[in-house]
Amino acid sequence: MAAVRHARAAGALGVGLAGTAGSPLVAAAELGIEVVTGPEVVAGSTRLKAGTAQKLVLNMLSTAVMVRLGKTYGNLMVDVRAGNAKLRDRARRIVTDITGADEETTRRALAATGGEVKDAVLVVLTGADAPAAARLLAAAGGRLREALELARGGR
Repeated sequence: MAAVRHARAAGALGVGLAGTAGSPLVAAAELGIEVVTGPEVVAGSTRLKAGTAQKLVLNMLSTAVMVRLGKTYGNLMVDVRAGNAKLRDRARRIVTDITGADEETTRRALAATGGEVKDAVLVVLTGADAPAAARLLAAAGGRLREALELARGGR
């Protein structure tokens, strides 16, 4: 409750997530979410139903935030920094999925952009060089879809 009050005092959105109706936390929050699942199958074991329900709500909220922040393109997370082998492979798959480019084109675009997926997609789809792709993204507030529209003369 103190964290919600502090968040609200600082001008942030205070969100309260509770598993019971009429929770004081929900009442204190600017946005209250009650996920009332009823009693657990095994009494006293809140990690079962109630915990799972809260985790699902948190997953939905974090997904919505990622979409609103422009970190996705369709159903793909495009705000990926390819810092290790696993993420470099993921970045290649994402760029290829979005652009339909062949493996070599994708590799060149990612190399030119320092492994930045959104920039690489712009390089492949618009023919821009890496600095121009970065400028397009900056002008679009980091949102790939808007950057593509700008590159195509939209807005």
